Parts: sequence; C-alpha cells; structure tokens
Amino acid sequence: MPQSLRLVPATASPDALLLVLARGVRAFADGFISVLLPVYLLELGFSEFRVGAISTATLLGSAVLTILVGLVAFRLRRRSLLLAAAFIMAATGVAFATIHTFWPLLLIAFVGTLNPSAGDVSVFLPLEQTLLPQTVADRERTSLFARYGLVASLIGACGALAAGLPSLIARTTALSLQDALSLMFVAYAVLALIAMALYRHLSPAIEPPADAPPTPLRESKRIVYTLAALFSLDSFGGGFVVQSLLALWLFQRFDLSIATTGTIFFWSGLLSAISYPIAAWLAGRIGLVNTMVFSHLPANIFLILVPFMPNLQLAITLLLARSLLSQMDVPTRNSYVMAVVTPAERPAAASLTSVPRSLASAASPLLSGWMLSASPFGWPLVIAGALKGTYDLLLLAMFKSVRPPEER
Repeated sequence: MPQSLRLVPATASPDALLLVLARGVRAFADGFISVLLPVYLLELGFSEFRVGAISTATLLGSAVLTILVGLVAFRLRRRSLLLAAAFIMAATGVAFATIHTFWPLLLIAFVGTLNPSAGDVSVFLPLEQTLLPQTVADRERTSLFARYGLVASLIGACGALAAGLPSLIARTTALSLQDALSLMFVAYAVLALIAMALYRHLSPAIEPPADAPPTPLRESKRIVYTLAALFSLDSFGGGFVVQSLLALWLFQRFDLSIATTGTIFFWSGLLSAISYPIAAWLAGRIGLVNTMVFSHLPANIFLILVPFMPNLQLAITLLLARSLLSQMDVPTRNSYVMAVVTPAERPAAASLTSVPRSLASAASPLLSGWMLSASPFGWPLVIAGALKGTYDLLLLAMFKSVRPPEER
C-alpha cells in the first residue's frame, strides 16, 4: 500500500493503528452527538441556557476527570485507564438515553464523556496523545498525529451526517422524535464498547519502561506552562462555538432542519480532514509554529465575519472556509508539545496542556447559551474569533524561536 494511503506510517507499531481506529470510532459517536445533543435537550423542554449549562458540565467534567487521571496515571497501566474511560463512555450513553430530567442529566454530563465539540476534549485525548509518539520515530511523529486527526475528522463528518437518522426514523416508524433521539445515545454506548475492544488489544509496549517511569516537569516546565496558558485562551474562545452551540445558532438564525445541519457539519468535517495531511506537509516546510498560526488566524477572521452575512449561503461558505483551515493547528500543536519536552515528561506535558484547555473551554458554553437566548445575532462567534485570533498572535510572538528537534 502506498505510504500516503496508510492509516499510520509504515514504521509505526501495531499499537498506533489500534489507537487511530479507536479514535475513529469515538469520532463517529462524537459527530452525531454534538449535533443531536441540543436538539435532544430542546425536545425534552430545556431552554437554550440549560443547553449551554449541560454543554459546560460536559467540558468541566472532562477537565476534572483528566486532572484525576493525571494524578494517578503514573501508578496505573495506560491500557487500564483507556478501558475505564471507554466504560464511562458507554455508561454515559445509556444514562442519557433513559434519564430525561435536567438535574440528573447535568450531573451525568459532568461525570460522563459526552463531547459537544467537533474536536476531542475528553479524558481520552491526553492518554492517546502521550502514547502515539512512542509508537513511531520522531521524523514520523507529525505525520502520525496528522493521520490520527484525519481519521477522526473523516469519520466524525460521517457521524454528523448520521445525525439525520432520528428524523428519518420518526417519519418512517411509530417512534416519536424523542425516542429516536434516545436510540442514538444507545448507539453512542455501543460504539464505546467497540472502542473498548480495540483498547484491549494494545500491547504491553505502550506501558512506560520500569527503569524510566514518567516524571514531573523539570527542564520543560516554563515552556509547558506558557503553552498551557496560550492553549487555554484558544479553548476559552473555542468554547463559545462548540459544535452543539453552533448547531443551536444555525437552528435559531436560519431555522434549519436536523438533517440539513448534519449535512453542513459533514462537509465541515470533510474539509477539516483534508487539512490534516496538508498541515503535516506544510509543517515540514515552514515549521510547526508557523503552520499553526498562518492557518489558524485566517480561520478566525472568517468566524468573526459569519454573523454579519446576510444569508445562509454566505454564512455557510465562510464556515466551510474556516473548517478547511481551523484544524490544521491540531496535529501540529500535539506534535509540537510532545517534541519540546523530554520523553519522560510527555505524560505530564499532555495532562498539563489538556486540563487548562478543558477548564477554559468549560466556562464559555454557558455564556454562549445565555447570549443565544438573548439574541440570535451570533455574538458568540464574534467573541470566539477575536479570542482565538489573539492566541495566534501571542503564540507566534512567544514561540517562533522555540523549535522541535527536527527543525534545528
């Protein structure tokens, strides 16, 4: 098979393939849940503010769970942690399918793994981010992260397209829309079990060597703390436009159907997927930091302009243009963090750059839901674009001279 068509680089270990496949399974689940979550909650009679509150609870809970995992990760097997996370994912799906009152759902959202975003903000992320670099040589690291993101975006896009299934089921069967939506949460639980089966086949090679256990940050502390602060600013901005709330804005502003919104997010995910291999190619020529900034900044300008568009066609054009550029910083960012720290510091670096991001993104959906309940204009999109653009400029100014080993 040509190298460019492989799911993982030819030199990668079998564990890399298992991690990429598991990410794809989870991405499909996240794809339809991020579109259907606001529809389901509105169908249950919740207000836009309560939709935002549950979205905030999912992100805040993911942050707390990631902190807890970071505190005990050095004591436990990494495969065991991934299996436990997959079990929680399955339990979350079953709970959302069967419980229909606000306060219990808010609690479940906090302790569970629901992802209202198009990207991965769950406890799985720092665990997999730590494991991927050790399955491949340094020169292939960015390529592996790009393929990991490519698979997630492609399959997540198909998941978004599957968000139209409940409407089809409700029209062609005796089930109500609410019951059809509940079935999708059952499907979410089933996909969690498939991911669990993949994690069970990970080899002992993913565990840290006994003579070189993970260590706290030492020489990389300043770099990681600064990156964590910058990533938090970016995530706080991104929390205003997590996919569930972006879907809610499209429902409000343009009165779109679930199927149409799912189709838009399908094409959005497809364009994001295309950007991952481009990001890896571009990083090899202009560097990781330049690739992050010079792709991300135009995407945020597009986001600011979306609410000002006079019709749906122009708004969707800008959203799709943003999708082509906005995710190019994901594989490059993950690769960069793992490159500028020592291998022993990678678990700590992954946790310390993920947790503040999750905490920062948890606050903004509640604000976004409040803004959308007050006005359909789209102020959350403007605020998100401005904050994320500020992050881009600060990142370029502070890290353009801090280069990973392959760029020296």
